[in-house]
Amino acid sequence: MIVFDLKCASQSHVFEAWFGSSADYEDQKARGLLACPLCGDGDVTKAVMAPAVGAKGNSRAVAVREEPTAPAMSGADQAKMKALVEALATAQSKALEDSTWVGRGFAEQARAMHYGEKDRSSIHGEVAPAEAKALIAEGVEVAPLPFPVIPPQAKN
Repeated sequence: MIVFDLKCASQSHVFEAWFGSSADYEDQKARGLLACPLCGDGDVTKAVMAPAVGAKGNSRAVAVREEPTAPAMSGADQAKMKALVEALATAQSKALEDSTWVGRGFAEQARAMHYGEKDRSSIHGEVAPAEAKALIAEGVEVAPLPFPVIPPQAKN
């Protein structure tokens, strides 16, 4: 895995992202699949990264970069959060039971249904953030899912 520091253009948020290879980063960037997790901006570039250098001369010790930490959650709050996530996952799963996976053909099929070229049905699939914004601007009814959905053939 390769870790990149990425930065959005609109708010200059810097965040960390992991990729299997540099080619994976380039592929996802070209397909418009990268977006800032803080503001949703799809204009994301690699941020300047400080190299991890040894702390003493030829020592192999690596300088540790401190990450901001979130405030600790109480046990009750953790239980509430877990219950909320489980409820959302269950609701999404039930909603997708009668929906058809269309993969990367989502935008094309959603437009066809919107313009009456195809019968309406419940579908789900993949769409780049910029394409989703274009669909919404055209008045196509789409809704993002709270959790990522993997293709049916990828399930264990």
